[in-house]
Amino acid sequence: MSLLHSDSSCGARDGDSGYCAAMASACSAGAKEESSSVGSGTSNPPASFTEETQGYDVEFDPPLESKYECPICLMALREAVQTPCGHRFCKGCIVKSIRDAGHKCPVDNEILLENQLFPDNFAKREILSLMVKCPNKGCSMKMELRHLEDHQLQCDFSTVECPQCQGTFPKNHLKEHMTQECRRRQVCCPNCATPMAYEDKELHDQTCPLANVFCEYCNTVLIREQMPNHYDNDCPTAPVPCFYSAFGCPEKMQRNELARHMQEFTQVHMRMMAQSFQNISVTAANPVPFINGLRFEPPLFSHVSHAAYDCNPEVENFKETIQQLEGRLVRQDHQIRELIAKMETQNTHMAELKRTIRNLEGKITEMEAQQCNGIYIWKIENFSGLQKAQEEERPVVMHSPGFYTGKPGYKLCLRLHIQLPNAQRCANFISLFVHTMQGEYDSHLPWPFQGTIRLSILDQSEGPERQNHEEVMEAKPELLAFQRPTIHRNPKGFGYVTFMHLQNLKQRTFVKDDTLLVRCEVLTRLDLNSVRREGFQARSTDGAM
Repeated sequence: MSLLHSDSSCGARDGDSGYCAAMASACSAGAKEESSSVGSGTSNPPASFTEETQGYDVEFDPPLESKYECPICLMALREAVQTPCGHRFCKGCIVKSIRDAGHKCPVDNEILLENQLFPDNFAKREILSLMVKCPNKGCSMKMELRHLEDHQLQCDFSTVECPQCQGTFPKNHLKEHMTQECRRRQVCCPNCATPMAYEDKELHDQTCPLANVFCEYCNTVLIREQMPNHYDNDCPTAPVPCFYSAFGCPEKMQRNELARHMQEFTQVHMRMMAQSFQNISVTAANPVPFINGLRFEPPLFSHVSHAAYDCNPEVENFKETIQQLEGRLVRQDHQIRELIAKMETQNTHMAELKRTIRNLEGKITEMEAQQCNGIYIWKIENFSGLQKAQEEERPVVMHSPGFYTGKPGYKLCLRLHIQLPNAQRCANFISLFVHTMQGEYDSHLPWPFQGTIRLSILDQSEGPERQNHEEVMEAKPELLAFQRPTIHRNPKGFGYVTFMHLQNLKQRTFVKDDTLLVRCEVLTRLDLNSVRREGFQARSTDGAM
């Protein structure tokens, strides 16, 4: 304690120099002993700290006392040493000061040599026992300074380097980063199974030979390596030249229109081909002579014998070729006409089959609707997509399939509307309405519709403690919404504009597997007494919409 709080100046008197040197030797021996005891019983400060020459740059809790603060670096003393004049410094700070600024104490300018410094083990032990906060962002742990190194080796918030992209991230986030976020994480092409870095996948997708691509002409989906052959041979809408382009036909058309073009322009093509053959024949029968490299023009009165022209074997071959092509064109024309007739017949048959399927689907839907008996659960899938559309201020309005209150019974449907964020008085609310529809039994039922309707958004939580969001409303016969519909669906609906706020969906498990369940229970006028017995109290609605 006397060494820590001594105010005497050992360097002020020459006679005391021997005493100070002895004290320094003793303290050095004590420092070795202290170091061995700390190494065996506790952990040393972090390696990153001991490699520095300045003090400990950490946050102390409670704050560091000024007596443990280095006057040079203004941080907590690291390897504290004391001068003969009674001042404490970090060992690295005071040694650097003596070597750079001269042999003097930075506080009182007393003469100071390096061999006059002696370790202040008491201050070192006190500082290592002080409580500090973990310097890693997000970590709230506190520990003694001597234990900080061990904590940092285990701290989930310490920063580590990603071995893939060499970026630094918190240790507890590294696994997620390496598997989901790192641009250099390894992925495989789903088409050709080639491994690559994630940042290279987009470029690979543009050239992968096994990737599915759309034909730019007919939108057929094929793998990329098949596309050239598809363009050249199969695509019905790819632009192709006429077969007779070599004979001068300039037309280009879609492949599925080529047969019609060949049929409509058969005579034109024959004339083009005949003219081409005639030009070849004339050139062959009337060669232009050259003499000594100069073109020789025959006299005007000279002419070629027609007999020689007619007997030319090349001309005879051309005539035979033309006759064969004309015969082939006639046969192809008949085949095309037969195929067109067959195609028209098949199209008619296909249209009849589609109409039959639509009628059967309508009957099945109607039969399913009649089995509801007044209780209908509407399953709305991809609800996150609807919310995204609402956030982008795109209208979200959808109708449920129709359902019956019984057999016979009224036919109804639900309408769900997610209000836009800028809607007045009902922003971000789910609106829910009931519409009457034309049904099979309308002529046998009393109109207007009278009864009680219970609307619910179901809580999909596991367990018995489910809390559905429910509202009960009474039909109002004087409103158009409950009159007999004159079209497929009554345009007037009845329900709640502010049925449920979107934020309330998060309070319970109203959305599960990206699906919202809406339940509608309808009791007609004959069953109203049973509703009252159950104790339901109808809330006033927002009126007909």
